[in-house]
Amino acid sequence: MLRLPDAWTWDFWLADTGQEFHLFFLRASRALGAPDRRHYRASVGHAVSVDLMNWSLLPDALVPGDRPAFDDIATWTGSVICGPDQLWYMYYTGISGDEGGLVQRIGLSTSEDLIRWNRNLEFSISTADARWYEKLGDSSWGSEAWRDPWVFPDPNGDGWHMFVTSRSKEGAEDDRGVVGHLVSPDLIHWEAAAPLSRPNSGFGVLEVMQVEVVEGRPVLLFSCLHPELSASKREKETRGGIWVTAGDDVIGEFDIANAHLLSDDRLYSGRLVRNRSGKWVLLAFHNQDENGEFVGEVSDPIPVTWDDEGHLVLVDALPSLQLVEDNGRAETSKVNSYVPARAAQG
Repeated sequence: MLRLPDAWTWDFWLADTGQEFHLFFLRASRALGAPDRRHYRASVGHAVSVDLMNWSLLPDALVPGDRPAFDDIATWTGSVICGPDQLWYMYYTGISGDEGGLVQRIGLSTSEDLIRWNRNLEFSISTADARWYEKLGDSSWGSEAWRDPWVFPDPNGDGWHMFVTSRSKEGAEDDRGVVGHLVSPDLIHWEAAAPLSRPNSGFGVLEVMQVEVVEGRPVLLFSCLHPELSASKREKETRGGIWVTAGDDVIGEFDIANAHLLSDDRLYSGRLVRNRSGKWVLLAFHNQDENGEFVGEVSDPIPVTWDDEGHLVLVDALPSLQLVEDNGRAETSKVNSYVPARAAQG
């Protein structure tokens, strides 16, 4: 578990070098007092682990840019992938003071070592394409959704795909959440495409998406809390959380309407990852405690499996979110000194 005494941690993404897991996560100081204030104070933290449980903290990977910049208020959720040139590509969300933080855009930083990151000036900042996607002011929704990029190679070797949290320009205003889609031949030049799901599927927005093939079955993972469900779905669902739906192809149209809860809102922003034994596990951030208070820490791995009905489910019950008290203070993770995996193994 990653629990920091001085900062909340929430949305995150991972890079696996084969020896170490690198965790990149949103963080903001607990000195802000109110957890809801964290969104406009977010930077990207960085930690490494060999087992997905014990983490060593590194210097922050990204901080907001100097004004004027697309990310001069905050840096939000992203993903990391290793390119054919052996560079690491981090796509991430930025919000700017120009629109009061209401318009979300995608930017890119690159790194040779996953530690030192440089904003890539060749990359054209990506915004929502009005041909298919809702822009600020098109509805009563409070912001222009174009965030949480998830990048992966085409399964047939034909370039790259990016999924983004977005909203369709069509459909009921509370039910426009879709799988936004972009394609690229080279990880630098991207072109928007039509969404890979349909609106009116029960969700106002699909956050922190991830697509993987788990034991031969393509699955789409996303998160949505109860207030962002459509009105009709809110009547049926008592809670939101981490959702999953199976598909026929990682780039096929996804049946979002048939997604089921993998975890309720005690956990959020789930990521599927293979551990060193090759087993699929879920990491997520602890979102709410038993009193509904924000927690803000990254979980230990939770095994997943397929049930008899063909649903991906958690193997173990959700871990308790009750913090361990020690002399009136919550126990926090030990922050270790970072030693690269090769050196540590001698």
